Amino acid sequence: MGLYHEHILPHVIDCVCGMGRIQHHRALLVPRAQGTVLEVGLGSGLNLPHYALDRIQRLMAIEPSAGMRRKAQQRIHALGLTPEWIELEGDLIPLPGNSVDTIVITYTLCTIPDVSKALSEMHRLLKPGGQLLFSEHGKSPDGDVFYWQEKLTPLWRCFAGGCHLNRDIPTLISDAGFQLRELDQGYIPQSPRFAGFNYRGIASVPAEK
Repeated sequence: MGLYHEHILPHVIDCVCGMGRIQHHRALLVPRAQGTVLEVGLGSGLNLPHYALDRIQRLMAIEPSAGMRRKAQQRIHALGLTPEWIELEGDLIPLPGNSVDTIVITYTLCTIPDVSKALSEMHRLLKPGGQLLFSEHGKSPDGDVFYWQEKLTPLWRCFAGGCHLNRDIPTLISDAGFQLRELDQGYIPQSPRFAGFNYRGIASVPAEK
């Protein structure tokens, strides 16, 4: 499984998550990042071309997978844009509280084992008034589709890097203390419905935590 996850899966994820209709969601979201920015789950760097560099003072990134980081280096080299890598300390992000203006997370919340803890850490890091930019696939509102999401997730996780098909993304974000400001949701066209219900939006930290 080590060979698969570090050398094969990164190429598969890069191909699937780089499809045009998913890139469309990135292009609508990522340019809105500003100030001190942390991308959680940089992956193969698919968001990098979409950043508006004149709006960013500092770009930091977390990516635990060595295979994905190797894949990302190709885009980093091509763009001449080098994020500062942040290494996790267990479940903790080693940055001071209230130190980040924008957190970007795309197609990553599905794979994080303790997603509630991770979102709590993101909430801690964001400055009052800071924003969480997210685009994620997750729980379908259609009962028949959700039935198959529940059935398929245990097997799907084994071959898709821990990906959960059935996470209720808006509820997870709200439960972590964020306020949802914008939310666009619906099936990604031409995607399998069990894996294609997408949530794209912006959540904020209250002006006073």
